[in-house]
Amino acid sequence: MKQKEISLVVGPRQAGKTTLMRLLQEDLNKAGEKTLFLSLDTETDRPFFQSQPSLLKKIELEVGRGPAVVFIDEIQRKENAGIFLKGLYDMNLPYKFVVSGSGSVELKERVHESLVGRKRLFEMSTVSFGEFIDFRLDYKYSDKLMTFLVLHPEKGRELLNEYLNFGGYPRVILAETMEEKRLVIAEIFQSYLEKDIAYLLGIQKTDSLIGLVKILASQAGGLVNSRELSVTLGLSVQKVKDYLWYLEKTFVIRRLTPYHKNLRKELTKMGVIYFVDLGMKNYAIGQFGVATRGAPQGLLFENFVFNNLHERVQNKVSRLHFWRTQDKAEVDFVISAPDELIPVEVKYQTLERPKITRSYRSFLANYQPKRGYIVHLGKSFEAEFDKAKISFVPYFKIGDIVEGVS
Repeated sequence: MKQKEISLVVGPRQAGKTTLMRLLQEDLNKAGEKTLFLSLDTETDRPFFQSQPSLLKKIELEVGRGPAVVFIDEIQRKENAGIFLKGLYDMNLPYKFVVSGSGSVELKERVHESLVGRKRLFEMSTVSFGEFIDFRLDYKYSDKLMTFLVLHPEKGRELLNEYLNFGGYPRVILAETMEEKRLVIAEIFQSYLEKDIAYLLGIQKTDSLIGLVKILASQAGGLVNSRELSVTLGLSVQKVKDYLWYLEKTFVIRRLTPYHKNLRKELTKMGVIYFVDLGMKNYAIGQFGVATRGAPQGLLFENFVFNNLHERVQNKVSRLHFWRTQDKAEVDFVISAPDELIPVEVKYQTLERPKITRSYRSFLANYQPKRGYIVHLGKSFEAEFDKAKISFVPYFKIGDIVEGVS
C-alpha cells in the first residue's frame, strides 16, 4: 500500500475481491487515511469513468488533492482500461490506486500489458482448503490446524470430503442447505458464461462452450487433445484452442505443461487441465455435492492437490509440470526448481507402508532427484528409494513439499 504502483487484484468472478477491498478500505479509514471506493458495476459511478478529467474531479470532490487511496472495482467494464489507468498513473497524482476485476481478458492481458512497470498483480483464487477448515473450526485452532488434523483424522476426512464436493466459492461455503448451495453455484456458472465469456467472445449461443466445459470437467487431470475435442463438439481446432485460452484467462481452468528433457521419449505437445474451483467442476458434470459418492475420485483428489501446489508455487521461481513418456510412464506433478527436480505422486488412498509405482521408479532412475513426495490420505512417514528420500505426506501437509523451494 505504500508503493506508488497500481495494485491489480484479479481472480474468478465472486471469489471475494470486492469484499477484500472493502475490508482493506475499512482498515485504512480506521488508521485515519482518506479513501474512495468506486465501482463500474454501479450506475451512479459509471459516468465518472467517461474520461480521466471527470474521474479526477470526482476524486478531488470526495478526498481532496492530498494523499488518498482510490479503490476501483470491476475495471474490466471500462473500454481500453489499460490505457485509461496508464494515463492516470503517468500524471504522478498523490493517489494510490487499488483496482480489481473478474478474470476478463481485458484485465488480465491488455491492462497487464499497458501497465508494465506501473503495477503489482495480486491473483486471488477461491477459498483455499486451509482457509476453509479454519473457518469450519470457528478459527479455534488457527495456529495449530496441522496438530488438530493429526489428532482428529475422522473430522479431517469429513472436511476434505465437503471441500471436494462443494469447492471454495465463499457464497457456496456460507450457504447452509444443499438447495441453497446448488442455487448459488448455478448462478455463478450462468453469470460467468453470460457476463464474461459470451460478452468477450461475442457469442449468442453458449451451447458449444458449455459442452467444452463439461468435457473438460469430466476428464480433469487427463491429457487434452484439441483435435479430439473439435470432432466431439463439431468445432474447428482453432475455435477449441480459442475457447481453452479464454477459459484459462478467466480463471475457470489452469493448464499444466509437461516436463521434458528427452524430447524423443517424452510427450511434449498435449497439456493437462485442472479446474480452479472443484465446486464449479462438479457442477458442470452434475456431481455437485455428491462427487465423492460411488465412483473412484482419484482425479478429483489430484485436482485438489494441484490447486494446493499451484497456490504455493505461483509466486516462486520454480515451475509446476507433469511428466509422461511415450512408454506410458507418468508422474502426476514435477516441481522444477532452479537446483532440483521434485516428483510428486497423488494417491487417493490411505497408505500404511512405503510403496511407489513403476513409473515413479522410472522417474527416479532417469533424473535421480534428492527427494520426492507421495500425497495420500494417511499419516506421515519416510522411505528411501534409489538414494532419494521419499516422504509420504497427508493431504493437509502439502505445504511441506515446497518448503525451502525458491
